[in-house]
Amino acid sequence: MDIKLLLAFIVSLVTAIAVTPLVIKLAHKIGAVDKPNKRKVHQNVMPRLGGLAIFIAVTVGYFVAGLYEAKITGIIVGALIIIVLGIIDDKYEISAKIKLLGQILAACAVMGSGLTIEVLNIPFLGVFDLGIFSYVVTLFWILAITNAINLIDGLDGLSAGISSIVFASIAFLAFSADKMLILTLSLILLGSTLGFLFHNFHPAKIFMGDTGSMFLGYSIAILSLLGLYKSVTLFSFVVPVMILGVPIFDTSFAIIRRLVNRKPISVADKSHLHHRLLALGLSHRDTVLVIYGFGLIFSISAITFETLTLRWAIFILVFILIAFEIIAEKIGLVNEDYRPIISVFRKVVGYKRN
Repeated sequence: MDIKLLLAFIVSLVTAIAVTPLVIKLAHKIGAVDKPNKRKVHQNVMPRLGGLAIFIAVTVGYFVAGLYEAKITGIIVGALIIIVLGIIDDKYEISAKIKLLGQILAACAVMGSGLTIEVLNIPFLGVFDLGIFSYVVTLFWILAITNAINLIDGLDGLSAGISSIVFASIAFLAFSADKMLILTLSLILLGSTLGFLFHNFHPAKIFMGDTGSMFLGYSIAILSLLGLYKSVTLFSFVVPVMILGVPIFDTSFAIIRRLVNRKPISVADKSHLHHRLLALGLSHRDTVLVIYGFGLIFSISAITFETLTLRWAIFILVFILIAFEIIAEKIGLVNEDYRPIISVFRKVVGYKRN
């Protein structure tokens, strides 16, 4: 590995560790704090501007790695929009509509630079030019991933740890494919996030806030777009989705839960994956570690996925989907009565509840 890449990773890591205490003081000073309520797990007022520390560390790593020579102006502009939006939200708690508009503006900056998915190659069906829909697909991709990371940000160290696993996985795939820009960005983001995690793991001294969760989600979306640039096969599209298995899993079941229980999709609740694991009796730390384990399973599967034949890829994908559907049913991620696969299995084997 290039010594400059290793140096950028280390500098980003150290910068995040060093800068976070200063951001904690700043958050308290400007009132960017998270107060306890019935939906939240924490019991004390917490600073929530941690994403700013991650961003500062990424910026330092960016210059150390010499990325200022790369033509990524649209990506940088989008990141700045996300950071400003996040800081304002952490301070004033702006509405979801305003946040969405800001995210769309950031996505437009990225798409304006030419970073879009234009062609989809589906096995057995052929190649499809997305045309004008390339912007729709790209916009959806950026918005979905940006907000998916935000939705799992419910326990100390959860989003930062899962994001670190994602960055490490993308870095491994980028190294294997000799994609230096993606590898460099991934290592800088990994170092910055791990450095912040030093202060954010349970018991946390600071939360990343929307500044952090949106920035990490945006960064993951951009890294995956760089890997899928222009032409994407169906299964190359599946790989980043699998790497993001935990936030996508939790987000998907949040939508299903609200539809099944006839509640608005935008209404927050205390039935996310981490809430259900806590309800089963796991400690705060153990819940986070279990979800890290889920993240590793998805990431290892995604890395393996790249080497499989089409038949085995489909088999592995179906197996994972069924396995995590059963997990969701067992822990009551939708509700206690939502158990379609378990119910079918019981009928097949003739099992009856006492």
